[in-house]
Amino acid sequence: MAAPAEFLQYIDANADAFIQRLADAVAIPSISGDAKRRGDVVRMAHWLNDQLKALGVDTKLVDLGKQDLDGQELELPPAILGTLGADPAKKTVLIYGHFDVQPANKSDGWNTDPFTLVVNKENGQLIGRGSSDDKGPILGWLNVLQYHHDKGIPLPVNLKFCFEGMEESGSEGLDELVQNESKPGGYFNGVDCACISDNYWLNTRTPVLTYGLRGLTYFKVTVSGPARDLHSGVFGRTVHEPMTDLIHLLGKLVDPQGNILVPGVEEMVPPADEDEKAIYQKLDYSTTDIEEAAGNTIALTSNKVDLLMGRMRNPSLSLHGIEGAFSEAGAKTVIPAKVSGKFSIRLVPPQTPEAVDPLVIAYLKSEFAKLNSKNTLIIENLHGGKPWVADHTHWNFEAAKKATKAVYKQDPDLTREGGSIPVTLTFAESLGVNVLLLPMGRGDDGAHSTNEKLDRSNFIEGSKLLGSYLYELAALTKSQ
Repeated sequence: MAAPAEFLQYIDANADAFIQRLADAVAIPSISGDAKRRGDVVRMAHWLNDQLKALGVDTKLVDLGKQDLDGQELELPPAILGTLGADPAKKTVLIYGHFDVQPANKSDGWNTDPFTLVVNKENGQLIGRGSSDDKGPILGWLNVLQYHHDKGIPLPVNLKFCFEGMEESGSEGLDELVQNESKPGGYFNGVDCACISDNYWLNTRTPVLTYGLRGLTYFKVTVSGPARDLHSGVFGRTVHEPMTDLIHLLGKLVDPQGNILVPGVEEMVPPADEDEKAIYQKLDYSTTDIEEAAGNTIALTSNKVDLLMGRMRNPSLSLHGIEGAFSEAGAKTVIPAKVSGKFSIRLVPPQTPEAVDPLVIAYLKSEFAKLNSKNTLIIENLHGGKPWVADHTHWNFEAAKKATKAVYKQDPDLTREGGSIPVTLTFAESLGVNVLLLPMGRGDDGAHSTNEKLDRSNFIEGSKLLGSYLYELAALTKSQ
């Protein structure tokens, strides 16, 4: 069942109003990993809740408890649960998204204020933190609801919503909520399938459907020694320096070609056979695509299959930053008393945090012992999530394939994604339903990076795609 022509025309006709609503959302700096911004995450939750209620959604804000963040006990931002429609003759679709964002400051290298949506009239880019990840896609669903609300037309399916404000910080508190509400009589009772729009195309030209995600385990490694910061002229080469120990440890985790050096981690994953490699060879992707998205010619290899497997089906380890070290302008000759390095490993089946974490911790302790340092080592796991793979021949995916062909006039690529959305597997396991990832943004959107953007065409055509997907689902019977 194709979406009504009137719906497609409505999305086009109201594009400017939809972009203004996105600007309003981007203006709220809902950074979940910053204690000082927790109030803004809560404000974003209430803003989104009000938007949903205005479009006829029956909502409730759910308290998820507390968390300890950098020594502070904070209230977790509320999750938003919503319901629209309860027709037993229709399919019920669960929609998930997140309204928190990654940190962003203009001083990081942004060309504009990250929390002021800038519309580039020349290329159509909508530039601002959260425009692509994940406020734009959430508002794409609201654009679909707007049409049906304004025209008084019932949706072709029943909808359940689950929006959270902690995805960028490990989705704290959400797993328990989903598990509880998936039980008989729970809020998600009767859900037939789930859809998440929180990832991206491989490139800038070919839409995709995603059936797999890597998992994640995130570590903080702290080395401390002196009682205070020291003068390097007085104490250099006389004491064990925490920074020296930390740099040594971080350098033992991964090599310049991306190979993980922690014994046993890479070995968990069986090598790809020729049939699997052929899947990656068929995808519309090249070395040029990743280098254009990265902004420089820095790909690890020119082999397309190896690049795609490195992104989708193999684990990776990335170093993210160091706390406690001097990083300002000038030349301060200090020996830091305490430094913390942060790194994460993206996991693939059959890896899990429970299996990988002990290997990482044992390896770090072993390497630290070899230094014969008198400093102290502390290893913390900040958060993690399991990888996920779905059946892409399921009717949920078939509906999305038809919708993509209708909107973009081409068949989508089927991909596994390198990123992590921790709750995806929780939905799949708790509800026992197929979960589809239906991305809105392009591969060069720069999510988590400076100058994050969402192309105007992707926002508008992506809104049409989300609505068309619901109509295609309605054409399928529950017996499929």
